Amino acid sequence: MGQKDELLLNTNKQNIWTRIKEELKAASSFTWVVAFISENMLTPLKVILEDLAENNVTGTLITGSYLNFNSPKVFEELQKIPNLTVKIAQEDGFHAKGYLFDHPNRQTIIIGSANFTRSALLKNYEWSLKVDSLENEVLTQQLKQEILNLSQTSIPLTTKWLKEYARNWQPIKQVALSKHTEKITPNAMQQAALEKLTELMKQKKNKALIVSATGTGKTYLGAFAVKKFQPQKFLYLVHRQQIAEKSLTSFEKVLDETKEKFGIFSGTSHDLSKKYTFATVQSMSQDEILAKIPPETYDYILIDEAHRTAAPSYQKIMRHFKPKFWLGMTATPERMDEQNIFEIFDYNLAFEIRLADALKQGMLTPFHYVGVQDYEANDEVITETSNLRKLTSEARVNYLLKEIQYYGYSGEKARGLVFCSKLDEAAELAKLFTQNGHPAFALTNADSNKRRQEVVNQLKSGAIEYIFTVDLFNEGIDIPELNQIIMLRNTQSSIVFLQQLGRGLRKYPKKDFVTVIDFIGNYKNNYLIPMTFNEKAQLDKDRLRNKVRFPETIDVSTINFTQIASQKILNSLAKIKLDSIANLRQQYLEVKNRLGRVPYLQDLYQVQPSLPMLYANNKLLNHYGDFLQKMGEEVLLTDWQNQVLTFLTKELLNGKRIHELLLLKMLLKNKMVELAEFKAELKKAPAYYNEEILSSIIHILSLNFFDVKQGKTTKKQQYGNQSLIEFSKNNFSLNKELNASLKNPEFKKLFQDVVETGLLLSKDYHQTQQFTLYQKYSRKDVCRLLNWPKDVSAPMYGYRVDEKETPIFVTYQKQDETKRNAVYKNNLSDGKRLRWYTRSPRHLNSPEVDKLLNTPNMKIHVFIKESDAWGKQFSYLGQATIDRETIKEEVIGPKKKSVVGMDLLLATPLTESKKEEVLGEN
Repeated sequence: MGQKDELLLNTNKQNIWTRIKEELKAASSFTWVVAFISENMLTPLKVILEDLAENNVTGTLITGSYLNFNSPKVFEELQKIPNLTVKIAQEDGFHAKGYLFDHPNRQTIIIGSANFTRSALLKNYEWSLKVDSLENEVLTQQLKQEILNLSQTSIPLTTKWLKEYARNWQPIKQVALSKHTEKITPNAMQQAALEKLTELMKQKKNKALIVSATGTGKTYLGAFAVKKFQPQKFLYLVHRQQIAEKSLTSFEKVLDETKEKFGIFSGTSHDLSKKYTFATVQSMSQDEILAKIPPETYDYILIDEAHRTAAPSYQKIMRHFKPKFWLGMTATPERMDEQNIFEIFDYNLAFEIRLADALKQGMLTPFHYVGVQDYEANDEVITETSNLRKLTSEARVNYLLKEIQYYGYSGEKARGLVFCSKLDEAAELAKLFTQNGHPAFALTNADSNKRRQEVVNQLKSGAIEYIFTVDLFNEGIDIPELNQIIMLRNTQSSIVFLQQLGRGLRKYPKKDFVTVIDFIGNYKNNYLIPMTFNEKAQLDKDRLRNKVRFPETIDVSTINFTQIASQKILNSLAKIKLDSIANLRQQYLEVKNRLGRVPYLQDLYQVQPSLPMLYANNKLLNHYGDFLQKMGEEVLLTDWQNQVLTFLTKELLNGKRIHELLLLKMLLKNKMVELAEFKAELKKAPAYYNEEILSSIIHILSLNFFDVKQGKTTKKQQYGNQSLIEFSKNNFSLNKELNASLKNPEFKKLFQDVVETGLLLSKDYHQTQQFTLYQKYSRKDVCRLLNWPKDVSAPMYGYRVDEKETPIFVTYQKQDETKRNAVYKNNLSDGKRLRWYTRSPRHLNSPEVDKLLNTPNMKIHVFIKESDAWGKQFSYLGQATIDRETIKEEVIGPKKKSVVGMDLLLATPLTESKKEEVLGEN
């Protein structure tokens, strides 16, 4: 069976481009007929076609010149793609939008209202119908014939045709907009921040911090805040004179004051008499200067780039002055040196706007991030330790230029910022780029402010194309004209990555997007890249792998990786321990610094929903109290209390079933809970209920489920060896020792914290049914959720035929030909049919096989994982039925053992995107 026909839309959860991309990546060839194409959608297309070219996959694009929509630059960019044939339709009023994909045994078409433009494929309200030839052969063949007819009458895109088109082309007239007024007013987000600042002042707070992504109008927000406060005397502090001078200009535009009231205190300018003083920290922090200025001189002080305020020079200034209000502003409050910026501003976070929010609000220029492999030849790769000769070789320079030119930029001329790993690399590459016809300069910390500004001005004017640097431009320098960001270095941290990305995101006339090209070598920190783009990313390896495989979108910005670059990130990810104590400590301290107190699991969940399970899954920790003790917090617990918290953390925190957690929450409130009350709460949740689950809950909370030998002890003994609850006469209650233990406030806090956090995590699962499609479960989870009285996961291996239900566990990719899963050739080629085999030796008349095949209404649950490298968790594919015509006894494997094979038909077929997510297949 093929994939079902479906309607494609742009929603919060999906977009039409994602589905086009899925089909394209799996196609053996393709033909598109699209009237309108925008340059801002060609970058993500180029990434996929570059990969397809490696597999000799080619395609044809038929487009046209209707209404002059397609710019000459669009055709120039299309000509760069070697495995794409472009034809120009000759029909009058050519306005078609159809995408045909050839697959080995079928064709797919996507046809509807969506042109190949950023708005149409990512954001607009569009309808596109996806049709598969196995479901609808007549329509597919009809469209294929129309495309063939159109192709025969279309002409090839040639340089001669393009020159003629460019000579006569006139851009589409834009709808007239209302005239821009000189008066600058706060946007919606700035207004919200100002209201929060006013609220803090009403609460008699005298410090506040604003976190605002680069390019979101942070300086103007500061000016609006100062205007609202109406200070008698104001001081602006920053670490660089260039920033102070530019900020002064912005404040002049907002404040209704004459120019004479503004002054710079830095370098050769030492006038402190102005109402509004813009100073560098280096000048203001000198002892002889501070001695001249009374502490109450300024009633409002604003510190820009406030993540630097932990430095001694800033602290000296903050100890000296006593203003009515301190305002700190930064794009990156988290620091790698663990200094607590939130504490410096009394944990008063007035407002926060991060990258994704700013993009969605249209405050920044959209970007297309492309992760490509760095240069490789003769088994030599670029690493953190590569020497200058390798980094600046002629072959690498040629490769860099080829990729940079292929992916291009918005506008008529490149204006790029290139971040390098070494100073000498930056200097040499700038020279070599210039020699190759791409004029460039290198700037370092050794260059004067005057020299830096001269070079920046040359880039702005178009006299040069590139500035090469190491970390000089991470912050503070404003070049709105930038249309390319090029990364030739290891990702040191998410903070630095976002700082460098943010350099190009300021809006500028006629800059429609920014191209970000990241050349990814064999770096140990590559795993940080997919985490960086989603500031609340799921910090588990499975989800991060999917983020690498699936280029994400943030509003109309796209994030793309070539296959080899993806593999380098996966290799890095395989070597990193996300749940290491060191990483957990870093996450803990970041949250603690924000809150100003010890965070608990619920707090960690609010920051990143996957964080609690990182702590729970660490094998060195029994529970979160263990971790707090390692952090130096005093947590006094008895041995039994430790065992109870271990049970809750290791078995219930994951939220895969809400029932035990909900009952414990009710018992923490009331000493006794009637069964009828419990059923009512489950109904309200909502969560399913039956007699089997009641028995299972009692088996779990009595720990009898865990009374299975594991070495010298059982899990029940490790968890305290006694029931947490008592159940009689349809009433639940906590046992006496647990009731007594809850008088220990530290134990009670940790107990409640696990329960409440587990309830939060349970929202990821559909509690009205046993299992949630595509969520992950271990064999032990399955034993519990099938309401079995004991944990029989240890001897289960591939499946277990029970009285009513049979779970089947499939490891899909076979990495070791000697292992069982390499012998059993499972296959899920069409997303619906899975070839599956019993264990050996088994025959058609074996009792186990007979029970599986002939038990009435036997439920078969299918769980699958890509490979053993994915750990103990399997994705749930739903229920399946057996295709009776495919059942047969077979002899397989080197030892020629007998098995019974059969096709399992999934009730819910895997879509291409889910197939890639679950199985890692393209």
